[in-house]
Amino acid sequence: MKLAYDPSHYRDNTGLMEMIDTTARLGYEYLELSPRKDFIWFYEYPKVDRALIKKVKQRCKDAGIEISSVLPVQQWSSPDEQQRQDAVRNWKRCIEITSELEVDLMNTEFSGDISNPTASEGAFFKSMEELIPLFEKEGIRLNLQAHPNDYIETNTEALRTIRALDKEWIKYVYSTAHAFYYDDGIGDVETHLKDAGDLLDHVLFADTLNHKAAFGLRYIINPPDAKVTIHQHLNLGEGEVNFDALFKTLREMNFDGIATNSVFAYPDRAEWSSELTKAAILKGLGKD
Repeated sequence: MKLAYDPSHYRDNTGLMEMIDTTARLGYEYLELSPRKDFIWFYEYPKVDRALIKKVKQRCKDAGIEISSVLPVQQWSSPDEQQRQDAVRNWKRCIEITSELEVDLMNTEFSGDISNPTASEGAFFKSMEELIPLFEKEGIRLNLQAHPNDYIETNTEALRTIRALDKEWIKYVYSTAHAFYYDDGIGDVETHLKDAGDLLDHVLFADTLNHKAAFGLRYIINPPDAKVTIHQHLNLGEGEVNFDALFKTLREMNFDGIATNSVFAYPDRAEWSSELTKAAILKGLGKD
């Protein structure tokens, strides 16, 4: 198992090289390279050249850090064809960067338009047809996650779509912070993981409250019928995810993929949050 850190706590107030050093200082050997404005940002073309890639590789080596995966988020499932084409272009560059970093795994979200899932699905598969040859050429694996407000929000549909792609190198990311979107507010993490089975390759750990609870008033939104999507990435134990069941199931499955600390609710107390979450993950998985 690889215990990785998503350093989103440090994306706005810490330089790229300092972020690598901080990840090592916090006690991690693996870094999940999530979106940063100074490297690969949400929906944009990467602002990266060969010199910067070389610096990142060297800094990671010096710090004793390995990049476990590169995480871009692009609108590759957009029903808007120009937006989809732009996203594919951006994806191609992200794949090239990942290859130059000598990283063999990328993870991402389905994106798309939740209000137009059929067109979004068509766009997603069209984008995959264009990108699969490049993934295979570069020898890079891909992990996909359902995300709130994406065209795929549920565990079941994400797994069906990954199976439809039918590539052994395309697997599933399970985010505990999205558990209450995966099954319409039940949060049955044991069933989610068992359904994923051998597709499960990566777990993002963070807690959240059940937005469906309290008669739909766990979060009070005005006006009440506003179309919004809300969740959190809290320290484990601060929300309502059943981590006892989740860890028990992962141990029974002999989970041996990537376990990422995906908490980013506390940029003002990042070290405190990291220590709590890292210890909880290791204890829960029986690795402490």
